[in-house]
Amino acid sequence: MAAVDVLRTPLCDTIGIELPIVQAPIGRVGSAALAAAVSNAGGLGMLGLSFDSDDEIRRTLRETRDLTDRPFGINLVLHRDQRGRLATALDAGRPRVVSFHWSALTSDSPYLRDAHAAGALVILAVGNADEARRARDAGVDIVVAQGLEAGGHVWGKVGSLALIPAVVDAVDPMPVIAAGGIGDGRGLAAVLALGAQAGWMGTRFVVADESGAHPDYRDRVVEATETDTVLSVGVFDRGFENAPVRTLDNSTLRRWREAGSPPIGKRPAEDEIVAHRTNGQPIARYDSMPAIADLTGDVEALANIAGQSAGVVRRREPAAAIVREVAEDAARILTSWREARERSRRR
Repeated sequence: MAAVDVLRTPLCDTIGIELPIVQAPIGRVGSAALAAAVSNAGGLGMLGLSFDSDDEIRRTLRETRDLTDRPFGINLVLHRDQRGRLATALDAGRPRVVSFHWSALTSDSPYLRDAHAAGALVILAVGNADEARRARDAGVDIVVAQGLEAGGHVWGKVGSLALIPAVVDAVDPMPVIAAGGIGDGRGLAAVLALGAQAGWMGTRFVVADESGAHPDYRDRVVEATETDTVLSVGVFDRGFENAPVRTLDNSTLRRWREAGSPPIGKRPAEDEIVAHRTNGQPIARYDSMPAIADLTGDVEALANIAGQSAGVVRRREPAAAIVREVAEDAARILTSWREARERSRRR
């Protein structure tokens, strides 16, 4: 039986995708090429637009539309007013899905109202069952249950194994997407068994050929183990202050810890410029900017965002190959479980 038949969930039909695999919107590390490749492979590609200018948003959405006619989504982190970016994205790209992170949404939220008015489904990241219930009651269509294992900015405080079934039970039959710790087909099969209707994967796609991550950053993810990430507060947060963020451990984190983990304003080498973009923009040591491809300098010292699933990421490869491998492995595992269960019933 084909993977698409084994893995198909109601969420797939709702969004219009073939496989329950969502590429996490990995911010400035993402790209139109990555999102389109995931969507073309049957999953849902996502674009992180939280820091982009209006012109950048229009260009990215135009490029994505040129590369795929499949559904894709956008993401905005609500640590600042994003109404302008949302309006630009809805006008320029008509995304199938709009996801939000880092805030609750109420029934009178302009973000919810405007996305729905444009015909988009609204996804909200939550960190516990109560947040999920409030999101459902506000009119959100789908929730992402983000476990503590996730890379990047981490909203929740509960591990995925405990979080996912709690959120599923709280909002059933509302679709739940699981995020945090999913790096291969085993992880996808596990979260589907817990009741989620899709897996939200970021770290695995950081190393995709179409990713906008710096080559050194991709290599570090491939070489990392499950213990090589650190969840920190007050380090890589210039422009996004006091937000917990999970990254690979590096020289900046070690210097900060050796100094006693001081607060903003007292961190060692706080104003040191460690890298530059090709346009000349300087990047300071504690900037929230991840190690993107067009940086030169000491990219190891920057935010090499990764979740604990880095421990199962073993190689760089095209996004379509990642989607295919994850889907086939998950389908094989789930089929094996079902066949074993049927054999047991016949005894």
